[in-house]
Amino acid sequence: MKQTLLRNYAKLIARMGVNIQKGQDVIIWCQLDQPRFVELLVDECYKAGARYVKVEFHHQPLYKLDVRHQTVTTLAKVEEWEKARLQHYVDTLPCEISLVSSDPDGLKGINHKKDAKADQKRWPIVKPYYDAMENKQQWCIAAVPGAAWARKVFPGLRTSRAIEKLWEAILFTSRADGPDPIAAWEAHNKDLRDRCAYLNSLGIAELHYKGDNGTDLTVGMIPEGTFLGGRETTVSGLPFDANIPSEECYTSPMRGKAEGIVYATKPLSYNGQLIEDFWVRFEGGKAVEVHAEKNQALLEQMISMDEGAAYLGECALVPVDSPISQSGLLFWETLFDENAACHLALGMGFTNTIRNFENKTLEECRALGVNDSMEHNDFMIGYEGLDIDAVTRDGRTVPILRRGKWAF
Repeated sequence: MKQTLLRNYAKLIARMGVNIQKGQDVIIWCQLDQPRFVELLVDECYKAGARYVKVEFHHQPLYKLDVRHQTVTTLAKVEEWEKARLQHYVDTLPCEISLVSSDPDGLKGINHKKDAKADQKRWPIVKPYYDAMENKQQWCIAAVPGAAWARKVFPGLRTSRAIEKLWEAILFTSRADGPDPIAAWEAHNKDLRDRCAYLNSLGIAELHYKGDNGTDLTVGMIPEGTFLGGRETTVSGLPFDANIPSEECYTSPMRGKAEGIVYATKPLSYNGQLIEDFWVRFEGGKAVEVHAEKNQALLEQMISMDEGAAYLGECALVPVDSPISQSGLLFWETLFDENAACHLALGMGFTNTIRNFENKTLEECRALGVNDSMEHNDFMIGYEGLDIDAVTRDGRTVPILRRGKWAF
């Protein structure tokens, strides 16, 4: 891959993604893949004005060993140094960059019940720190190829060629394969902002999803809620792009207001394992029945991690003619596959979708209907046979998507 393209991609993440301000600290979370690109990204972070850049490497096989050999008590323990580090993050609000590259099947065979129990014990301890940082820092999730991931997307190719092909796909779908990715994103953000403005002008009370695959779902909206897309802002007004790529106009629905059944149209990657060919049925806003052809037990575990894990936290609108969908690839990675099709998320909602969220507490936003959970799991429901209508608060029915494409 040409170094000029990779350098431009790193610059996009640093300057458009997290939008580093002079003197800010940066944390980069990544796997042991593409160390040369990580070097480029660190360099671009410093050139953007970062005071300090810290890289945190992780490795799936090591995590599997931890889960295999440690007790639940040990896995769940939050050490004092971890608490001190989290408090430091609360105090300094560093920009956070996550580079995904994991093997979609990398945690296959893990004792997921043991892993889940540890997560459930850790969450009440770390949650106050994350709540204290919510909506206050810039963050961005982007991707680089991992060898196993590349072979999954391009089976049959030798590893080096598969990695090159995955680089090409990442840069294309991230609008980073041209001479000026930042300008491309500025135009893209404007399009998403204009679409969200139209959606917000409708006064939507409900979204009705109807598909010829059996999907028939109605989801209630929060009266004070808004659709967001692309560029976001912190409570202090700093803009950033949280996902590269991103094609969605999204909102957080009203907790407890979802009725019907919805069928997933792509696999869900959950904790390093794949859940495939599944559906979810809602009553009173809660997922009361689920079925998966592959990893049924894991799907059941996912919606029972805490009380909020079975409720919706996000409704995202994505047309089937997005660049990711046009690529024709199944990425086996939520960051990409969720931007190829409309999706829902079970678990935590986004408090920044509430109008004037910067003047409200998290508790006030959640009291308006934003779901709270330790989980946030996107699953794809869009395809060429999906129609979505908005039922407005003044009684109109307005088409939003027809056959998977924008109807406006």
